[in-house]
Amino acid sequence: MPKLSIIICVYNEAASALPVIEKVRAVQLSEGWSKEIIVVDNCSTDGTREQLQGLTQPEVRVIYHAQNMGKGASVRTGFREAGGDYGVIQDADFEYDPNELTLFTAKASESGAVAVFGSRTLGGRHIYKYAQNYWGVRLLTTLTNLLFGGQLSDVAVATKMVKVEVFRALHLHGSAFDLDFELPCALLKHKHSIVEVPVSYQPRTIEEGKKIRWTDGLHALWVILKMRLRG
Repeated sequence: MPKLSIIICVYNEAASALPVIEKVRAVQLSEGWSKEIIVVDNCSTDGTREQLQGLTQPEVRVIYHAQNMGKGASVRTGFREAGGDYGVIQDADFEYDPNELTLFTAKASESGAVAVFGSRTLGGRHIYKYAQNYWGVRLLTTLTNLLFGGQLSDVAVATKMVKVEVFRALHLHGSAFDLDFELPCALLKHKHSIVEVPVSYQPRTIEEGKKIRWTDGLHALWVILKMRLRG
């Protein structure tokens, strides 16, 4: 029976963290799959941390970072602590629907792929709040495919599912949003299989709590180029 470690990365999401965790608890994965839930709080300061400390569900394990080290550090912590065959990254806001995690496990069972990524753009969809975000993702995805021989449609999607042992063997270093790009580049560079499933997406504005800025796009570009040049 394969097991999925659902890694929920949290930073200052007092309005949504607990509801997202409850949705994850209620998710019915595809047949034969079990799950564990690992919540990593990246030193929240808005009351989220105190909310998490009140959780009593035995199937939810919460890890607290002593300082804010970035989302990528939270992801790496989650995979380090994961006890599943696969680990999947689930954001603590409502941009990505936890109910769609069953699509990932079904695709993994069907394909046997090392990694299953979500995609917000399959079928020509354009569901971003900001045009520059859409075109930035298209540019970074095209560059990744060209440099690493991939066929991805959305390299920047947050919901990425990877075999835990493979993730650990990649020895990733990203601590911020750069891990979103370091991970697919490393997988493709090592000739690991990545398949995609279409996912719904409810993007937030900056006023609503969106944390990614245009400078993250420049950093992502540097990460992709650095990964190509690295031996």
